[in-house]
Amino acid sequence: MVDRRTFLWTVTATTLLAHRLSWAAAEHQIERIGIQLYTVRDAMQRDFDGTLAQVAAIGYKEVEFAGYFGRSPKDIRSLLDRLGLTSPSTHVDYEVLGDRWPKEIETSRVIGQSYIICPWIPEEVRNQPDGWKHAAETFNRAGEASKKAGIQFGYHNHWFEFYPVNGKRPYDLLLEECDPNLVKMEMDLCWIEVGGGDPLDYFRRYPGRFPLVHVKDVKKIPRGKESGGQDFGSSLPGMTEVGSGVIDWKTIFAQADEAGIKHYFVEHDNPKVPFDSIRTSFNYLNQLRF
Repeated sequence: MVDRRTFLWTVTATTLLAHRLSWAAAEHQIERIGIQLYTVRDAMQRDFDGTLAQVAAIGYKEVEFAGYFGRSPKDIRSLLDRLGLTSPSTHVDYEVLGDRWPKEIETSRVIGQSYIICPWIPEEVRNQPDGWKHAAETFNRAGEASKKAGIQFGYHNHWFEFYPVNGKRPYDLLLEECDPNLVKMEMDLCWIEVGGGDPLDYFRRYPGRFPLVHVKDVKKIPRGKESGGQDFGSSLPGMTEVGSGVIDWKTIFAQADEAGIKHYFVEHDNPKVPFDSIRTSFNYLNQLRF
């Protein structure tokens, strides 16, 4: 038998717990905001240590490298430790995945990185017969080698992966042909929308395949044609600071668990004032709740 006092206490406690859980569910936020250092590449070349210090001072906790500017892996690891930063991942060229791959894996191991990302497949590779399949085979081999060292391989998209080739999107082909245990995806959440893709659709179809994302924004989504799309070169017209454009970040990040997102990297290809830009993006993401 349950007396009245016990019953009321149980009901009250259950109600409070439900309220706290619902509040917590509505108050997700990014705990460790990261930055792709390509955004401040010119500053990195002029003052490597000082640039990372400024990044840390803004509040960023994670950095993704796009080149080491002649610094040794040990020196980089020491600098990151002093600044309270970690580097979960780095970008390396497609050509590195051959004979230079073992050395690159060792570099990442020393720095403490968990992911190595290929950010681009050269046009001459993509335009070959079955070029995308060959790229997938290369990725699987690279992923198998890095996995043995405890490092995950991944691929970062642009816009062209979403323009069909022979009736099929290359991004879909990569997801089908690449071993999900060997090759993960770093989804650029701006470029996919520019290419006409839907990140939420990919999260549903390939749950857990997207442990890293690039967070960049654009004032207007330019639409390309499926027959060839647009060539945006090295930049996207209208690219802007995160939160200043049209990307629906709350809706996308609300599906972070389904996607498997663990790392969020701010990126802007050509900011007018780089440090002002990354500060604006950081402040937006730091206050964002989803």
